[in-house]
Amino acid sequence: MATGKQLPRRTRQSSSKREDDMKAGGDGEQKRMSSARESRPSAKLNPKTIDPFDDRAKHRTSFALIYANSGIPCRLIHGSVKHKLQWDVNPEDVPFDPVLITLAEGLRETDHPYTFVAREGFRELLQLSDAGEKVGPVLPRLIAPLRATLSSVDATVFCAGLSALTSVSQAVGQDLNPHLKSLLAPLSKRLQEKAVRDEVTSTLQQLETVGGKDALAAIKSKIPTYSSVLG
Repeated sequence: MATGKQLPRRTRQSSSKREDDMKAGGDGEQKRMSSARESRPSAKLNPKTIDPFDDRAKHRTSFALIYANSGIPCRLIHGSVKHKLQWDVNPEDVPFDPVLITLAEGLRETDHPYTFVAREGFRELLQLSDAGEKVGPVLPRLIAPLRATLSSVDATVFCAGLSALTSVSQAVGQDLNPHLKSLLAPLSKRLQEKAVRDEVTSTLQQLETVGGKDALAAIKSKIPTYSSVLG
């Protein structure tokens, strides 16, 4: 003799259907909320951010781990209009070895805040009045990370490499000439891409303007179709 009543089969099915509908409704609401967040104006200023202190995060370079361990003496300051870096020490006192080299490694990062810190930090250090003197001793160690950045298939990373290369050129002048051939191969491959053609051409012109005839010779050896801006 049965000790309890069993729900009719149709009732059990109806109950299960209601649970599925509630779950689907919840999933739909979460998607709508996520879409709303992504459409906010602040989404462009604050892109998808990786927690630098999350040991589970996967990083493209050693820069992210070094930054998380306070190995870079600066921090990101979030602004309502734009972000900026705040250095923990006077930038003029920052040792280019290893900080500038580490920032160069970080140029290949694609997640915020690493992208901003690496690119802006690299740019700011190379704008120092004595940057040329400080870059000289570490220049050979910058070539590999610069080439890796310029070889990236990611257009944003590639353009960050062009900007960094221009900054180095402005800082060290003709001292960059012996290294140009190893850096120009990636530029030659991307020159035919309409999306980055103007940026590549502008960078080549900058290299020639600063590096002179030797730079032009290096450019011509890799990109025979290049037209000199110096005549």
